[in-house]
Amino acid sequence: MLPAYLWTMKIDILTVLPELLESPLSHSILKRARDKGLLEIGVHHLRKWAVNEYGQVDDYQYGGGAGMVMMPEPLANAIESLSETTRYDEIIFMTPDGEKFQQKTANQLSLKNNLLIICGHYKGIDERIRQQYVTREISIGDYVLSGGELPAAILVDAIGRLIPGVLNDETSALFDSFQDNLLAPPVYTRPADFRGARVPGILLSGDPKKIDEWRHEESLKRTRERRPDLNAND
Repeated sequence: MLPAYLWTMKIDILTVLPELLESPLSHSILKRARDKGLLEIGVHHLRKWAVNEYGQVDDYQYGGGAGMVMMPEPLANAIESLSETTRYDEIIFMTPDGEKFQQKTANQLSLKNNLLIICGHYKGIDERIRQQYVTREISIGDYVLSGGELPAAILVDAIGRLIPGVLNDETSALFDSFQDNLLAPPVYTRPADFRGARVPGILLSGDPKKIDEWRHEESLKRTRERRPDLNAND
């Protein structure tokens, strides 16, 4: 049984290519989260709700043009079927024209209980599904991929590692890049001298306060140099 301060987050994913998600969701930190019972992930094949025996879930777009469109009926039936047993806090559609995914978005979503993610494919999904069911649309960047499966995996990974109890060191996620609009400082490990390049002496000092100050200054410096658009406060 989980401690009272921990809970299980549930994330369901609708896709036409579930095999693309098998490996990313079954290793490393996400595997740990699932093994601990902190994260439940359900990958659902959209063809289960296909409109005919051939497994059809897409059709030509009205008005002509290249590319097939995911039909509204399979998606609506799938969403309604899954919603019978789970009350979703957000129904998320992964799309290039959605809001840009940022660390603060991951922070917000990690506090939710149940999420449903729709992976687009082909030319996209029927606009009526976006209008009637989707509560949030997210893009991982200004480029186009073959489908929403890889973006969905990125979203789940970014959220899953923030769930309390998933990481062994509870403070680790707080010092990742983009928390507080800062890039993470440089990190070092053994040996202290690698081919003449030495670890900064402050990290060997054993003085936690000075080390924290050094790391903060290095974060500010790296952010100014590499990502001035983050507008880090000096």
